[in-house]
Amino acid sequence: MPHIISSQVGIVVSKTLILILGGLITYYSYQAYTRTGSPQHKWLTYGFGVVTLGAVTGGVLDIAVSQFVGQDLLSISVFTSSALTAIGLGIILYSLYVQ
Repeated sequence: MPHIISSQVGIVVSKTLILILGGLITYYSYQAYTRTGSPQHKWLTYGFGVVTLGAVTGGVLDIAVSQFVGQDLLSISVFTSSALTAIGLGIILYSLYVQ
């Protein structure tokens, strides 16, 4: 059984909270879209989904993949998380301007 350091426990807890909260925000945004049919809500749903996906993907790359591959993937996981967060925020910004 591999040894898990306390910082990894913190990462798992924070990424789990991000997954739960981001998933709920995405779900309620989707509910608003289905209720109103508004393209703003559709793009807002996509944006929050991408932000949530980015955070979770970064955590998975940092912990799970590095445990199995045996390489430190910190820079790749930070880049992936940051890139998807930036893309998601861009989509959220677009949702504020779409007609």
